[in-house]
Amino acid sequence: MTAREARPGFGLLAILLAAVGIAPLLSYGLNATSDLVIRDLGISESQFGLLATVCFGCAAIGNLAFGKFSDAQPDARLMLIIFGTAALAMGLAAVDAGYALLLAASGIAGFAQSFPNGVTNRILAQRVPSAWRIGWTGIKQSGVQVSQLVGSLAFPVLAAFIGWQGASLAGAVVAAGLALLALRVLQSAPLLAAPAPGKSSRSGTANSEPAAGAADSTRFIIYALTLFGFINGVGVQATNVYLALFAVRELDFSLVAGGLTAAVAGIVGVSARVGWGQMMSRGVAAPKLLLLLALLATGGGTSFLLAQQLHSPILLWVAVALHGASALGVSVVLMAALLRVVPASRLGSSSGLVSAGQFGGFTVGPLAMGLLVGSPGGFTAGWICVIGVYLCCTLLGVFLVLRSARRR
Repeated sequence: MTAREARPGFGLLAILLAAVGIAPLLSYGLNATSDLVIRDLGISESQFGLLATVCFGCAAIGNLAFGKFSDAQPDARLMLIIFGTAALAMGLAAVDAGYALLLAASGIAGFAQSFPNGVTNRILAQRVPSAWRIGWTGIKQSGVQVSQLVGSLAFPVLAAFIGWQGASLAGAVVAAGLALLALRVLQSAPLLAAPAPGKSSRSGTANSEPAAGAADSTRFIIYALTLFGFINGVGVQATNVYLALFAVRELDFSLVAGGLTAAVAGIVGVSARVGWGQMMSRGVAAPKLLLLLALLATGGGTSFLLAQQLHSPILLWVAVALHGASALGVSVVLMAALLRVVPASRLGSSSGLVSAGQFGGFTVGPLAMGLLVGSPGGFTAGWICVIGVYLCCTLLGVFLVLRSARRR
């Protein structure tokens, strides 16, 4: 079979999903067992939030610092870095050596999140037919929510038998096995035949002004996506990190039931990302979807606040569903929008910049929420701020929709 005739199989899609999802597994597992971790280590809520802050801060730095490095590295090497670093992080977290080592493990898990978006986007551009790419983007970006689902269900259950550190060790073993599987899958998925120079949509043109205008538009899109990812990221992780703790402490859920709230958000998030990806593949404009997601996320934040004030488990589940369907679905729209405008040779650095924006927001959200939860305002102050964050996303979404309409 020639490179032109070769078609990627389910194995490649599965390993792309795993590459996106493996690095966040430690964070989601810790979040799901947060009440147990806080009691075992004797730390405060803000110290627990610092674990996510360090993780996502390292991810933001890594995405900025390693973007061009990713562009120059082969896919197989980057896959080994992703799975190997994730395995190392979870292995260190399994060592019973106190809070400082867990903090270091969280930082390493963050660096593991520096590469997945760039390399998986490039694999899509170079190994997957164009008709499949946007749809596959929705599926592979759902890897984060698959990780949330697995971590939120498996960690509390395993923690009941072997402790949360034993659960982390199990995750490390899984990551190591996936690293070997990724190498085999990539070997069986060859590069597509390169298009003829004359047919390339990115080929040079004699008229420099349109080319310059197109470059300016592309840069604006990348920066706008980065900003939206940052603002949304603040709300996403402010919610994700403290969701299980909120359910346990404010609504009297058990540890396993508290983890189930995050798991349900993950289940909804998987379906949502696939669905938003399908809508993007049908040609729906990214600004319109981002505005819709911002509005739904605002509704989710409002539902969390009402669930607390009314002590209503039903409203909590409504909030969880809205959170999973909206805020957790933003990433696929951001990455699909990049695939539409950025050439494969620059996808590593461009994806790195947009991902850095998201992880920058992920860094701010847990730290701010931890400080608010530990303050006299408690979760009430936290949810009010989350609502405000999503209102900012809504305003940015309105601007992008209006700008897109003016340019037509």
